[in-house]
Amino acid sequence: MRSYTALFFLIMFMIGTDTFLISPLLPTLQAEFGVSTDAAGWMLGAYTLGSAIFALIAGPLSDGWNRRTVLLCGLLGFSLSTILCGFADSFWSMCLFRFLAGVSAAFTAPQVWASIPAVMPPAKISKTMGIAFSGLAAAQALGVPIGSWLAAAHWSVPFWAVGAASLLLNLIAFYALPDMKPASRERTSILGRYAPLVKSGKARSGLMAYLLLHLGSGTAFAFVGKWMADSFQLPIGRIGLVMMFLGFGTLLGSVISSSIIKKLGRANAAIAGMLLIIALYAIIPQLTNLPVITIGYLVIYTILGVLFPTVMEALTSLNASLRGTISSLANSTMNGANTLGAWVAGVIYVQFSGYSTIGIFTSVCLALSLVTFLFGGVLGKARKEGTESVSAS
Repeated sequence: MRSYTALFFLIMFMIGTDTFLISPLLPTLQAEFGVSTDAAGWMLGAYTLGSAIFALIAGPLSDGWNRRTVLLCGLLGFSLSTILCGFADSFWSMCLFRFLAGVSAAFTAPQVWASIPAVMPPAKISKTMGIAFSGLAAAQALGVPIGSWLAAAHWSVPFWAVGAASLLLNLIAFYALPDMKPASRERTSILGRYAPLVKSGKARSGLMAYLLLHLGSGTAFAFVGKWMADSFQLPIGRIGLVMMFLGFGTLLGSVISSSIIKKLGRANAAIAGMLLIIALYAIIPQLTNLPVITIGYLVIYTILGVLFPTVMEALTSLNASLRGTISSLANSTMNGANTLGAWVAGVIYVQFSGYSTIGIFTSVCLALSLVTFLFGGVLGKARKEGTESVSAS
């Protein structure tokens, strides 16, 4: 069982590393391909766009397939497309390969979440889910900075390293994972699986709030590397070091999340955390002391590390029978928001002369997200949530 836990952690670590890798490399790739600042954001957005679109299809479809086969094929495609990124010779070829990597990730990541209940005993499912999520956080803490340091040799090296490591994981998964065929042969259309969510006001408001949360945080993250390079003249290795603190914050938040929620309650933790980061996102771009800025972002990403799994738990608790579809829709919402955020960040950075307006935009998005969560009733008290669900009928 420990081998499954380690495998799922490492798969999510690789997907997380690849997802965030472009941000610290953005100044280097912009110069390499000779593109404008506002267009450069699409090298990040292409990945999230591919993932956002195909997650809507991958989740419902894979419920009727052998999850082992879907995971292996998705991970193989992810490995090869990431390796191809290292061979990109133009802006458009990089965007194409990043898009394909995002498509492959859309078929891989949901299978991790869906496979855990199939291969783990009930008593260990929750713990394994937490460890798998921490793989994403560890990717920010370790994977992205390591990738930045590898890029000091050449920008293509991180892509080759992530792709090669993912190929090795694919081989291990081939021998380690059992078949996970669907229990029922009943076929339900993709639209049929989404219909109960579309009809539910609580689900709609929850997903809208989730979109605003990621739109704000994704916009701020997309150009933080560019801001560090322009305002503080940091080389790519130093940018990676700052990114490490962001990742450690997310990792710390994911570790303490359950304790915080148990002590404060879901709604109180969300209100306190989001109010604090709304203020920090608005203030930090005005600062000029890099150590203080780094500490501020450490606090922000610690809070986000608490919020993200808390919100996901709230969304998936809306209907136990639709958790796979809800997870896929949430993943698509997240990546769609990050895609839009990358474009918005580029436009704002150019049109409004820097990072300060991005901070204000992020704060507004998070404030709207908090209001939507609260008025939509998604973040209620834990003892009431079991009786409030989205009807699957």
